[in-house]
Amino acid sequence: MFDRFLEFATHHPLLVGAFVVVLLVWALYEARRSGANAVSSSEATHLINREDAQIVDLREAKEFKAGYIAGAINIPNGKLDSRINELEKFKDRPVILVCKAGQQASAAALKLEKAGFSKVKRLRGGMAQWQADDLPTVNTSKKK
Repeated sequence: MFDRFLEFATHHPLLVGAFVVVLLVWALYEARRSGANAVSSSEATHLINREDAQIVDLREAKEFKAGYIAGAINIPNGKLDSRINELEKFKDRPVILVCKAGQQASAAALKLEKAGFSKVKRLRGGMAQWQADDLPTVNTSKKK
């Protein structure tokens, strides 16, 4: 199979070169976009303590109850469009979006920015990173 790829590449160097360039540009774009407005756990703590940042947890209610950052509002990612009005009072304060591992918060951040939120951040690594950093969480799930 690799031999066939090499044969194709030697017969079509411009096509392969163009593909490599497009792939690199796309990778750089995605890397920049995913890093934009991301804050570490320590930066998030600073924003919470010094700038009265509001945490919005995008996980489902069951995951949220199992452990969340104190003061967080739970708005599942799938319901953000219909519940965005609940966040209106935080438009001019930092809003930190938290999801499970940091991937879903990017799309939610774009939605909030389009809705006029001026200081939207996302927690890099999500709750998984917060917990890995051994930071405090609130647990409201009932244990039997």
